[in-house]
Amino acid sequence: MLRGWSQACSYDRKHSPAETFFPLALRNELPAIEAELHGLARLKSEHAVTALSPTLSPLPSMGKPSPQPSDGTTGHSTKPASGQVAGHPACGRGGNSENPCSIPAGEEANVARLLVELRDGLMVESVLLPLGGLCVSTQVGCAVGCVFCMSGRDGLLRQLGSAEIVAQVVLARQRRAVSKVVFMGMGEPAHNLDNVLEAIEVLGTQGNIGHKNLVLSTVGDLRVFERLPLERVKPALALSLHTTDAALRARLLPHAPHIAIEELVECGEVYARATHHPVQYQWTLIEDINDSDAEMERVAQLLSGKYAVMNFIPFNEVDGLGYRCPSSERTASMVQTLKRHGILARIRNSAGQEIEGACGQLRARAVKV
Repeated sequence: MLRGWSQACSYDRKHSPAETFFPLALRNELPAIEAELHGLARLKSEHAVTALSPTLSPLPSMGKPSPQPSDGTTGHSTKPASGQVAGHPACGRGGNSENPCSIPAGEEANVARLLVELRDGLMVESVLLPLGGLCVSTQVGCAVGCVFCMSGRDGLLRQLGSAEIVAQVVLARQRRAVSKVVFMGMGEPAHNLDNVLEAIEVLGTQGNIGHKNLVLSTVGDLRVFERLPLERVKPALALSLHTTDAALRARLLPHAPHIAIEELVECGEVYARATHHPVQYQWTLIEDINDSDAEMERVAQLLSGKYAVMNFIPFNEVDGLGYRCPSSERTASMVQTLKRHGILARIRNSAGQEIEGACGQLRARAVKV
């Protein structure tokens, strides 16, 4: 039943219809269980980049067939992820695996911000991304308070339960296929670690999502590095770095754990080598704040020889903030500087800027009457 719900597909399996497979007691309770699951979250509104279909289409009911796979597989892929660091044994060519929120050419119309209402009336947001991606939230609000991000403007309102996190995937899958889930929406996953890891376990074992297509993003917390190696489903890891200067990082991320940046990178490196998948370092580019040549030289030293990818994210406009993103020429120069040092670096132009669904723009919005 958990497989059917998380994949938004029929409960039936090949040669094993649910009507005969489920015990009678479960069949009798199924309507009440489905009502409970449906009540976890509902799609309040959808805001798509394309203006061709701004309205909501009907949602299929629980247990109905959908485009999702229903073979009951765990989704654990043995194929090398594409776009990995050159020279590593697991290296592939092409692809976009280290840029889950970027917009491939011609894919802009496949982006939509979903406003999701929880049972208690609070709101979170998730974002449908190109190529089967979905960005989900793990908290209502956020306690880290990154100065360039809207999600933490009102602080942390409450944690999401693991089922509420999975419910965002179910709602998205009722609209289209989802093959990759990034935990990069509202909230700091490390502050809700038990529920986040439980959701990852469900999606990686019952939800038919490849383990490296589950990406946990964090500002860095020692609990993450202690727990992840012990989990059955070991997601890819994204670390929000944003600067190599400890004092500046404390100002940009006021309530992030005070971990030495070198220690943070070393912890990431240990996990990357153990899982054979590079750490994705996230760096929101803010003009005259963290885009200097000196920063790039320190990044080069910090990540030299590391199994890592640097994702530069140009700052996305947030109401009330006067920050600006560097010019495209400056950003390209930074990427080339790191590449000359042998470090894989990419520009990640966030999907959904037109609909306030890009990195740093998600929030617990009130519904407009």
